Amino acid sequence: MPATDPLIPPSMRDGARRIADALKSVDRVLVTGHVHPDGDALGSMAAAAHILQTLGKRWALFADVPVPPHLESLPLPGPVLTEPASLPFKPESALLLDFNDTSRLAPKLAPLPDIPVVNVDHHLAPNGGLGTIANWLVPEAAATAQLVAYVALTLDLPLQGDMAEALLHGIVSDTGGFLHGNTGADVLRLAAHIVEQGCDMSALRNRMRNTWTLGQMRLWSRLMGNVTLLRHDGIAFCSVSRQDMEETGTGPDGTEGFVEQMRQLRGVAVTALLREDKDRCKFSLRSQGETDVQAVAARFGGGGHRNAAGGELFTSLEEAKDTLIKALEAMPLLQA
Repeated sequence: MPATDPLIPPSMRDGARRIADALKSVDRVLVTGHVHPDGDALGSMAAAAHILQTLGKRWALFADVPVPPHLESLPLPGPVLTEPASLPFKPESALLLDFNDTSRLAPKLAPLPDIPVVNVDHHLAPNGGLGTIANWLVPEAAATAQLVAYVALTLDLPLQGDMAEALLHGIVSDTGGFLHGNTGADVLRLAAHIVEQGCDMSALRNRMRNTWTLGQMRLWSRLMGNVTLLRHDGIAFCSVSRQDMEETGTGPDGTEGFVEQMRQLRGVAVTALLREDKDRCKFSLRSQGETDVQAVAARFGGGGHRNAAGGELFTSLEEAKDTLIKALEAMPLLQA
């Protein structure tokens, strides 16, 4: 029978039921999100662990890196392990959240052992997903946490306590605080329900915001001065070098949110942040309205959504800057 909770859109009820049934059938579950997990990936992982706990399953959270400082306020039901050897059991199944391509799987887990896999994600999925027993890939969803919430509701679990906060953290993260174009009525209804169930939105937002260091503020000061405008001021571009981060005592996490900050520039349709890493450069793209930055990211093997995407370039910072700017200047800028 399909899920019937009124908070779950009719088009998503069968999918939520399939994932709920799949989770009932597995145990000793490795729960992981994409590499360098963001708020949606980590929030989805935490909430899924609560669901598995309620179902009486053993589970372990895994990521390729420790929880970054800007996500430390997110309530976790257990430690996030970063080494396969530290797992408390040999995984008999896996739950992959917020990614659907092997390129986004932690290298330490690749290839996954021959075990049942459940895959839930809200990104475009040309390959049909990584699940061997269940896939639920819904690009029109605002966040993977939104889908995990629907699974919980299908199982008649109340969206309360730490699970609810993890879900709301993921939703707030991937909607940009309900400002992005993916913020539809369905996800707003879900967020309102979570607040009605006792989650303090104001307190959660304060915990999400109050994570800065003085070094990050100094880094952003540099970045503000590095912003350039392209294409008749329709594109805002900024690059950050490893030297910038080293001299301000920050790391990659120090750039978190800056690509969103640039969206506040008047008349800008696209923003791009290019960050130098050890052996590559990583880029984040954002856009307004119908302008499709996912198409640009896809040219370089990246992905995401129409208004939020990213990827990597395996060149020097200067070469990556030239390559990315050429691609951005060639893309159509559509009216919001």
